[in-house]
Amino acid sequence: MKLLVFAHTPPPHHGQSYMVGLMLNHFGGDQRQRPAGDHSAHGIECYHVNARFSRSLEDVGEFQGFKILLIFWYCFIAIWCRFRHGVTNFYYVPAPGKRVAVYRDWLVMCLCRPFFKHLILHWHAAGLAKWLETSVQMRTRALTYRWYKHADLSIVISNFNLADAQKLRARNIRVVGNGIPDPCPDYLTSVQPRREARQAVRRQLLAGLAPAPADLALAGSEPQVVQVLFIAHCSHEKGVFSAAHGVRLANAGLAARQSPLRFKLVAAGSFVSPAEQLEFERLLKLPEFAGALQHLGFISGFEKDRALREADLFCFPTLYLGENQPVNLIEAMAYGLPIITTRWRSLPEMFWPGYPGLVDNQDPAQVAQVLTQLVDSHDGRELRENFTNHFTLEHFLKNLAAAMQSVEKP
Repeated sequence: MKLLVFAHTPPPHHGQSYMVGLMLNHFGGDQRQRPAGDHSAHGIECYHVNARFSRSLEDVGEFQGFKILLIFWYCFIAIWCRFRHGVTNFYYVPAPGKRVAVYRDWLVMCLCRPFFKHLILHWHAAGLAKWLETSVQMRTRALTYRWYKHADLSIVISNFNLADAQKLRARNIRVVGNGIPDPCPDYLTSVQPRREARQAVRRQLLAGLAPAPADLALAGSEPQVVQVLFIAHCSHEKGVFSAAHGVRLANAGLAARQSPLRFKLVAAGSFVSPAEQLEFERLLKLPEFAGALQHLGFISGFEKDRALREADLFCFPTLYLGENQPVNLIEAMAYGLPIITTRWRSLPEMFWPGYPGLVDNQDPAQVAQVLTQLVDSHDGRELRENFTNHFTLEHFLKNLAAAMQSVEKP
């Protein structure tokens, strides 16, 4: 099967670009750059048009004149691949409910779709159908239906996401959840013992006992400080400020009870807007956040691995419009981190029924309450099992390849 992948890979770094890059790499990369005679993986030959319209996170979804020229250039490359290499299947990631991004999709579909036999849409973002029904005029809705309707295959990441594919009348719909390479294969031998020792020390401190020397030796530095990790774009929508104020309220409650424990929020990620960066910097200077708030900036590789290993909890109270099945939550599960997140869009589907780490919204009081509940009652082993059962790379690639290959079958 030959597949024209019209989608960008990092940078900018976010969940969608990461997953496209992961898919492309494990399907063998761009066929034009492979050695002669080198067979593609999973029976799919990819021809990649790296349709990167944004240089940074601030540019994503914003109108800039040069992007129009890029659209025509990328579409020209796609059409050239269609005839030069005989590629008949067009893979595209639809935009979330953002006007400029949707207008860009119209132009891409108008220029490219007539040249390809099959259209495959992969819905990494959720909520376009609801946005069309509630936030735009009839003309925008009609044109979006005109260029998206009757896709040969719509791949959705969750059951919540089904509405987007159904509203646009896809001929076939497959649910394929995300999956990533295991970032913590030594979880059982290194991460879990340390985390259990830190929990044991905290329980002893709460009971007014002196911690056992063996637990202290394994727990690492400052086991009385509960490290709460946030990894995402640092914005109100993604929930970094809700997490910060949740930690503040949780610490106030612990202090009122004269508890020896304290929470510390470690935020990792770039700021999307200068105003939000200034707001966060003001929080760092407030006395109630002294020693309880830290910003690492964008991290990857060794730094990210260390942050996830050293964390005790993961907090991501997002209300981002296009949130679907974020990679950061999958990574947190792989490290066995107890997670606090919102009952928002697809997120509850990632957990089992009754999971105690879900909050209704970004109310810091709710975040503080769940932080306090999870600190000594949940060690994360079930979350690690949830990752290995549902979100591994092998599971993802197998189901994705099967879904794509179905478009060429009767």
